[in-house]
Amino acid sequence: MVERRDHWENIYASRGEDEVSWFQKNPSCSLDIIAQIGIDKAAPIIDIGGGTSRLIDALIDRGYTDTSVLDISKRAISVTRERLGRFQDSVDWIVDDVTEWVPRRRYALWHDRAVLHFLTDEADRTSYRNALANGLSKNGNVVIATFGPDGPQQCSGLPVVRYDKDAIEDVFDGLLRLECSSSEDHTTPSGAHQAFIFYRFTRDVGG
Repeated sequence: MVERRDHWENIYASRGEDEVSWFQKNPSCSLDIIAQIGIDKAAPIIDIGGGTSRLIDALIDRGYTDTSVLDISKRAISVTRERLGRFQDSVDWIVDDVTEWVPRRRYALWHDRAVLHFLTDEADRTSYRNALANGLSKNGNVVIATFGPDGPQQCSGLPVVRYDKDAIEDVFDGLLRLECSSSEDHTTPSGAHQAFIFYRFTRDVGG
């Protein structure tokens, strides 16, 4: 969707890497969950909406060798590639809208911090689910972080969907099985607080 791409290109053009509300110098919650899963360091991992996130830096630093980043913004990915320097060539960079993307391979871990909750149209959520279904390995793990029920109703000038356990299970019913969830009180660069919930799933046997 061109309009959505333009919106995010403008966001990254007008704000520095550490000025966007979701900025985290240390993505500790994501890293803790990935460590708990115990995924092999050589297993394929994809960060959906990775943009300028520092997660990819941390994964490389911890020895993960098969990493991919998908983001709708070419500018965001360019910033991260430049930041990684000589390590950028070890990452598969994908500039695409996840609702239009057709995965070329399957991943052992699908990570998404703050993409799903921007998909307010049911058709977009269905497309996201289809991409996940096509891109997740048979025994794959999924980590999705969204605004919780007490989180903001809008972010970066766009409305969002806030999820509790029942709502997010409805999105992936028959495809994923919810294993656990944890809350994070994220402090934005401006000092505001945002209530996130991290949901960890495994692929359902029939999914």
